[in-house]
This record gives sequence, structure tokens and C-alpha cells, in this order.
Amino acid sequence: MLALLSRKWTTLSTKNLQQTSKLVTISSRSRLVGRGLSGGAETLAKERVDTVVIGAGVVGLAVARELSLRGREVLILDAASTFGSVTSSRNSEVVHAGIYYPPNSLKAKFCVRGRELLYKYCSEHEISHKKIGKLIVATGSSEIPKLDLLMHLGTQNRVSGLRMLEGFEAMRMEPELRCVKALLSTESGILDTHSFMLSLVGEAENSRAIFSYNTVVLSGFVEGEKLHLVVAETRAIESRIELVPNLVVNSAGLGAQALAKRFNGLDHRFIPSSHYARGCYFTLSGTKSPPFSQLVYPIPEEGGLGVHVTLDLNGVVKFGPDVEWIECTDDQSSFLNKFDYRVNPQRAEKFYPEIRKYYPELKDGSLEPGYLGIRPKLTGPKQPPADFVIQGEETHGVPGLVNLFGIESPGLTSSLAIAEHIANKFLR
Repeated sequence: MLALLSRKWTTLSTKNLQQTSKLVTISSRSRLVGRGLSGGAETLAKERVDTVVIGAGVVGLAVARELSLRGREVLILDAASTFGSVTSSRNSEVVHAGIYYPPNSLKAKFCVRGRELLYKYCSEHEISHKKIGKLIVATGSSEIPKLDLLMHLGTQNRVSGLRMLEGFEAMRMEPELRCVKALLSTESGILDTHSFMLSLVGEAENSRAIFSYNTVVLSGFVEGEKLHLVVAETRAIESRIELVPNLVVNSAGLGAQALAKRFNGLDHRFIPSSHYARGCYFTLSGTKSPPFSQLVYPIPEEGGLGVHVTLDLNGVVKFGPDVEWIECTDDQSSFLNKFDYRVNPQRAEKFYPEIRKYYPELKDGSLEPGYLGIRPKLTGPKQPPADFVIQGEETHGVPGLVNLFGIESPGLTSSLAIAEHIANKFLR
């Protein structure tokens, strides 16, 4: 069946994605009969599959790889034209140590475990990465208690290689830096995210996983102790097919909640609210060499980790992201990823004073627009940050459904650990 399905979905395209606004939910009482776009009844072809992963971001790819390596036949669906085209390609490419998160939280556990797995994976698969270290800096005496708290959290989370530095020690390491105290994390680093994702795709495909891009999940309904999925090509929404999987992993990122609301039989009280924080990155120009040799982070701010310094493996210096809370007026917009990813050059005006708190020699006009990403958050402004949410049948009662909600930072670092957790807990 999977081979047939593979042939059926190899010529997909992204045209006419907007047609999904005309979709209707298939009710659990209509097993094979849906309502066509023209209003007439139609019979859907039905295919049985073992496992469906919805979303080919880095977490979905890691899950697909892990499940396929454990012998499951996996089908990965994504509405985009390729893997990792949304949040996974719009981040800092940082390997986090596990400092910022409450002890025993999923973020803390998965970040620490994921970091170990990620460094091992990159070494074994020759993925470019570098453990360059990170300095989290206090630029005023009022920030020192917050720095002490981060040291405490990191210690509680069993993060190795943490050391508190006096300002002069940190500035001796980084002459361009200005601070009164700093927390050194030697386990933090950077990696080539695209190469990592490409490797995950290759391993999954080598284990018989099938990727179907330009494919949208329209709806789902529970019948016969299984969650049935109605899917279609994004260019031909009227040509739909019904999938009957044993296991469904909703790893749709920004659209995970909107997708879950399309599953008839899933009580909406188990679907958390969605909040979105946009973040811009600017690159540094006009310098002969990078001003810093390692990552430099300010004290975290509401909604993010502050406008920090990131170096990529090519030596490009990036600053960001900032936090701009945005409204998504309807579930349809998040479901179709109808977000504005243009960088407003004027936002650089807010970057300069923030960066100069720890890098006072930053020159006017040296920041150029880079790129923009959006964080899929579960809490909004003035609310405490939320943990990852990974829920299965024991929570929501829908057989074979695993929902991943709010997988923001440290999602990249945690990806292999999340995959390991899902395989250990939900495979039968």
C-alpha cells in the first residue's frame, strides 16, 4: 500500500494552496463520503498506512527517522515543497546547553538529552558543527541576581561546563565585550541545520520512509478505534484520499493547534491556545573579522532569550532575534502559514541600543536585514513561558494520535530526544 501511495503522491505541487479555505470537515458518521468543492458527494479512495508524521520540520524529521529505524513504515506529509522550510530554517542554529528551563520540565530534560544526542549524531554523520561556547552576560549590577538564577537552573538541570566569571575575566576572553559578570557555558555550540535535516531525511528514506511534500491534511475523524485522515495535493484539493494509519504524529509546528481542531473526535479542551512571537535577525557588515569568538547572550527577556550574538560556521555574525508579538486572526492563517516573513529594516533602530549594552563599539549603519522567524508559543505577553506539550491517547482519548504543541526553542537541540521519547512511549 505504501508503494502505491508513494507513486500516487510523487508529482505534487504547491499551486493553489489557498483553495484549502473552502474545505469542510469530514464527520465521523461518513466513513468514505465527503462533500466535494462543488457541493456534490464523492467517494474517497482509502489507503491503510502504518504511521503518518505530519510536518517535515526538524522535529518531524527526527521522529520519522527514529520510528522508521525501529521498523515502522512511515509516511511524512508536509504542505510545503520541501523539508524544514518554515521555523526549522529560521532560527539561530544554536545547540543549547539546557540552562534556561525549569528543572524536570520537558524542555530541560529534552534539551540536555538532545544536546548529547545531537553532538554525537553530528560527529558520526560528519555534520558541520562546533562547540564554541556561550557567555550569558550581566551588563549592570541589577542583572546579577538573574545570572545567579540561571547558574542555579543550569546546575539543577545537570548541565556540565558552567562557570561564573567576573566581568574582567569575560572581557579578557572577548575584548569587544562589556559586562560586569558572565556565565560561561562550554557545552553550547552551533551546527549546520540544513545538513542535519538533510541527513535525517536520508536516514529515514533508507529505512523505507516516504516523503510526500505539497500535501495538506484537510481533516480527520475517529472511526473503528483509528484516526482517519483526509489529505490532498495542495494544487488539487478536490482530489482527496483517506488514510487510515495506526499512529499519527502531529508535528505541524505553527499550525499544530489549527490542525488538531480539524480532527473530529478530539475534544478542543485538550488543544492549548496559540500565540506567535516574530523575531528578526540582522547581520553585521563592515568588519574585517568577527568581534566575538563565541556566542554572547544578554539576560533573557519576555518571550525570548534577548538579542544575542550568533556566529554561523562561515563566520557570519548575526544579531537577534527580537520579540514582536503578532496576532493570527484565525486558525486558517496559521494552518496555511500565512505569516509575513519580511524583515522591516527599521527594526534595526531598536537593535542598536540593546546590542550596545554589551558591545558598545557597534557602528551605526553596520546592521543589515537578515531573515525572520516565528515562534509557536503556548502563552502570550506578560504570561510565564510554557513547557513543551506532548500528548497521546492517555490525555485526549483519540487512539493513535500524538500531538506536539509549542515546540519552540530549544526544539532544534531537543529534536532527537523528542523523537526518542515518542518512540519509547507510543510505539506498541
